[in-house]
Amino acid sequence: MAFLGAPAWAGPGTRIADFGAAAPSDEARQIAQWSVSTGDHQGMPFAVVDKKQARVYVFNGDGKLAGDTPALLGESVGDQSAPDVGDHTQSGFVPLEERTTPAGRFVSEPGQNLSGEHVVWVDYSAAFAIHRLRPGASMKAREARLASPSPADKRVSLGCVIVPPPFYEQVVQRVLGRTRAVVYVLPETTPVREVFAAM
Repeated sequence: MAFLGAPAWAGPGTRIADFGAAAPSDEARQIAQWSVSTGDHQGMPFAVVDKKQARVYVFNGDGKLAGDTPALLGESVGDQSAPDVGDHTQSGFVPLEERTTPAGRFVSEPGQNLSGEHVVWVDYSAAFAIHRLRPGASMKAREARLASPSPADKRVSLGCVIVPPPFYEQVVQRVLGRTRAVVYVLPETTPVREVFAAM
């Protein structure tokens, strides 16, 4: 896989993933740069979900960062979706071992959940979405987790990527929530080269 470990990206005419003032991990920067320099995102908006850092970067189609934020992720460590997690989510109970945020390249679409709430479906069959932090009994505790500097504190969801409401409304819904987009979810237990080997 050529995009990781390449000695330099910036050559004549090379497009650059513009992170602005953000300070992403090396892996997040490399996958964003690979997407922009090769055109893998096909001009669509895209996002990079860095599970190890519990952070999301959202880009416009031109490769310029629209915004980044801490995010809540699946409670269980793992890079695959369980076969029945979509059905379990609809039934209202997801076993702990199935509460993973899957890694890989996904083509997302805006839509609604069963409650009519706007979400960005990353993998509809697995009930995997990016959505805002919802009101409820757990909201204050989850706000505290989002504010924590520790990525480990952000492992609390059933598998979805959960972001602060203002970020969802001002960035996710505006950039990813109007059209199809590409979402790259970096792995945490599998080597990045294996997850994106086919790219």
